[in-house]
Amino acid sequence: MPDVLIVMIAVLIFVIITIAKGVRIVPQGEEWIVERLGKYHGTIIPGLNIIIPYLDNVAYKLVTKDLILDVQEQEVITRDNAVILTNAVAFVKVTDPVKAVYGVTDFGEAIRNLIMTTLRSILGEMDLDEALSSRDKIKARLRESIADEAVDWGLTVKSVEIQDINPSASMQKAMEMQAAAERERKAMVTRSEGAKQSAVLEAEARLEAAKRDASAQVMLAEASAEAIRRVANAVGDNPVPLQFVLGEKYVAAMRDLSQSDNAKTVILPADIQEAVKGLFGKVAR
Repeated sequence: MPDVLIVMIAVLIFVIITIAKGVRIVPQGEEWIVERLGKYHGTIIPGLNIIIPYLDNVAYKLVTKDLILDVQEQEVITRDNAVILTNAVAFVKVTDPVKAVYGVTDFGEAIRNLIMTTLRSILGEMDLDEALSSRDKIKARLRESIADEAVDWGLTVKSVEIQDINPSASMQKAMEMQAAAERERKAMVTRSEGAKQSAVLEAEARLEAAKRDASAQVMLAEASAEAIRRVANAVGDNPVPLQFVLGEKYVAAMRDLSQSDNAKTVILPADIQEAVKGLFGKVAR
């Protein structure tokens, strides 16, 4: 009796193990690869699946949801020999589990390496300034370049995003020095333009002042000539008014001369009237 019980228990355990091996419940978002005697047999989808125990084996379990693959930071040399640091992140989806399993050893690592090499190639064709300002262009070219390879591996590249594109430490220092030199150059140009404009305005001001002085002198001469003509017309042949005017001017000049700080001695003629007549005579001649 005990032997029979042991056999029954053994059989029961075998049946339970067999059922456990033959029944597979695949969770949503996964697909499993089944091999029969070491050869691909089929792909089971989410839900309840029955396989042949001991003959069939679940060799691979693949996630069919979008996968996030982080591409590590790497140094890239641009066309103008500048060193920049860049990294990226890729969003891929397994669309053909068979190709993903049997087409490449590790599709995640393969995509990462493909992105790294393609990114180096794309940035190597660009100058530093273009590389730093063309993220969308780089992203589009990168996705286009790896799409065909990804399809061969049963993958669909949903998106590739460039996380960072930064110059190396030495390049940043050189760029800062270049920017400082450019700012200094612009400041010198601005100062030079200001000095030039100031000199031009000053010269124009002097020219305008000279023109105005000349115009004033011409107007003063014309006024003096007109005054002389009017006095001459008013006096006519009678010299007395002219002698009076000249005498008045003569007396005023003597007064100013006597009040000057530089005047030490002022000698006046005894007969001012005769002196004025002498001046009038000289003017008349």
